[in-house]
Amino acid sequence: MLSHELALAEPAKTWKFLELWVDPVLFPPKILMMVGDQDGSCRIFNPGADYKLVVAHSNYEAAQEWLLEDDYERVQGPLLAEDVL
Repeated sequence: MLSHELALAEPAKTWKFLELWVDPVLFPPKILMMVGDQDGSCRIFNPGADYKLVVAHSNYEAAQEWLLEDDYERVQGPLLAEDVL
């Protein structure tokens, strides 16, 4: 099993959606992945660092504010678990 699979094994059971966020100022752009859980909490992972957990927030608004403060922009709308699984 790959290391990122281990890091995401538990959250993968309860996620509701994910979003990709990018810092367009840097090159190559830095990408972060926000995973929203069914309980409303959100975790932000760094795919470029073996999906290391960067920060966790109790709700979407706090996670979004954290990303916007660092000038990240959402790449696409939410990807729902039901559309993928």
